[in-house]
Amino acid sequence: MCTGKCARFVGLSLITLSLVCIVANALLLVPNGKTTWTNTENLSLQVWLMAGFFGGGLLVLCPGIAAVRAGGKGCCGAGCCGNRCRMLRSVFCSALGVLGAIYCLSVSGTGLRNGPICRKDSSWGYHFKETEGSYLLNCTQWDVCEEPPNVVTWHVTLFSLLVAASCLELVLCGVQVVNAAIGVLCGDCRKKVGPRAQEL
Repeated sequence: MCTGKCARFVGLSLITLSLVCIVANALLLVPNGKTTWTNTENLSLQVWLMAGFFGGGLLVLCPGIAAVRAGGKGCCGAGCCGNRCRMLRSVFCSALGVLGAIYCLSVSGTGLRNGPICRKDSSWGYHFKETEGSYLLNCTQWDVCEEPPNVVTWHVTLFSLLVAASCLELVLCGVQVVNAAIGVLCGDCRKKVGPRAQEL
């Protein structure tokens, strides 16, 4: 697979994953799909850090778009410098995407370990923080949270999705850094086949 085609594939994958992270972070703000508990007292710090929106979302969306553009025709067509200019830009954007994915992964991992803020016996707090993440393997403990309804399932599902998505983003951004660097040095492997092909 040439560097241009690889860049387009990676870029489209990153765009999809970044949108997944943004949606997951938005859903974390509305436990059980309701805005009743959307405030600083009833949502964990990791939700308000917006790791899925900024880290796994916007900071990865930009590299995704840059990678798709790098896989296009380029500023000089199929000849000349090919896509070297766009590939160089994609290297820096992908490096930024790596930082965003790491941020999303670290915050989401902490969110999973600490668990959600919920009400237990009229007391709001991190009732699973002392378990150091072991509550994830014992679903029977989840029922101790009285409010918000189903908050543990909601919290665990969405943060797990963010962890998985950010891991994939980290890998893909790393791949694109290498791919784009090769594209800068060697150019796009696609050959010039004529004016008609360049128009397409």
